[in-house]
Amino acid sequence: MSRVGKKPIPLPKGVKIHIAADSLQVEGPKGKQSVPVPPGITVRQQDGHVEIQRESDDKAALHGLTRALAANAVQGVSSGFTRELDIVGIGYRCDVKGRVATFTLGYSHPIEFYLPDGIDLKVDKQTHLVLSGADRQLLGQVAANMRALRPPDPYKNKGVRYTGEALRKKVGKTGASGGK
Repeated sequence: MSRVGKKPIPLPKGVKIHIAADSLQVEGPKGKQSVPVPPGITVRQQDGHVEIQRESDDKAALHGLTRALAANAVQGVSSGFTRELDIVGIGYRCDVKGRVATFTLGYSHPIEFYLPDGIDLKVDKQTHLVLSGADRQLLGQVAANMRALRPPDPYKNKGVRYTGEALRKKVGKTGASGGK
């Protein structure tokens, strides 16, 4: 049984919250975010902490979810999140100009990827991408969409992968078999 919901969320300096009836507004140096608060869940601010409480035990799952979303919003607007990707393969690379990332991934054409507002991309050595932003969900979705442009193939592990991702490499065909 998880007790995530009972843990208080510390508020860093510069982060302000506004509690409305059905949402929690979090504002900080990196932007603003809104967290929905479902019925049966209450949010209170006490001496530099945010506490989330539930009416009854049938709201336990929503309790933990709301606390996790609120904690992610507080961390996002104060320090932000990062996600790193690596591009592996000869001739595979990425260039970024403004809000458009152009991928060369072995297809017959370059792929243009438009970055949504709130997500920043930094490219090191054309093969190491660092995504950063305040919204954890949006950041993870953008990283997953970039990885989906060319997922690592199981034989040579070429493609776009998360930094530190463990990949299993399949064994290819072996020498002559059967036939004359």
